[in-house]
Amino acid sequence: MTTLTSLNTTNSADSAPRSIDASTLKAWEDNHDDLMIIDVRSGAEFDSLHIKGSYHVPLPMLSEHTEEFAAKMGTRVVLVCQSGNRAEQARKHLDSVGLAGASVLTGGVPAYAAADGNVVRGRGPWALERQVRMTAGSLVLASIVAAKFVSPKLGLVAGGIGAGLTFSAATNSCAMGQVLSRMPWNRSANEPTAHQALQNLDARA
Repeated sequence: MTTLTSLNTTNSADSAPRSIDASTLKAWEDNHDDLMIIDVRSGAEFDSLHIKGSYHVPLPMLSEHTEEFAAKMGTRVVLVCQSGNRAEQARKHLDSVGLAGASVLTGGVPAYAAADGNVVRGRGPWALERQVRMTAGSLVLASIVAAKFVSPKLGLVAGGIGAGLTFSAATNSCAMGQVLSRMPWNRSANEPTAHQALQNLDARA
């Protein structure tokens, strides 16, 4: 992959902190016209609650087209998700192609909303992190019950889930979350294609 080396020299926000809190983001909104807020959550999560004026670029899309999106982003970029984990993954992707000035919103969109930030509210499913907890917990519970009443070997499922969660924490990634994000209930009729998302950033730039 060709690194966007020019971004390292022309991006005036390279010195921006890797993470910021909601109050800092609100201050930036008031004082920086070059601010670009990128929401990397699923379409349904974005429809449910998002920061007014933010751009929707789901993490899987950004991961597949990192260089293209990095080239469209401005000098002051803040990445947001539900808690900060997916935004941090997005920051690492962008950093790998030379955009080193992006910041992550600590606590995600809920923290910004709790700080009386300007948000747009709608209706949608549970946040993806909550879906992951419910799915993992249900699978572990089901495997324990099945091990007792069907076959002891089914208890291995619980061990597999535990190993997966341990790996997820160690690598700050979540395969289960990536799978769930592609489920129909996490999709939105308004979710942009990569081409549309890139055009939206072009319009801002």
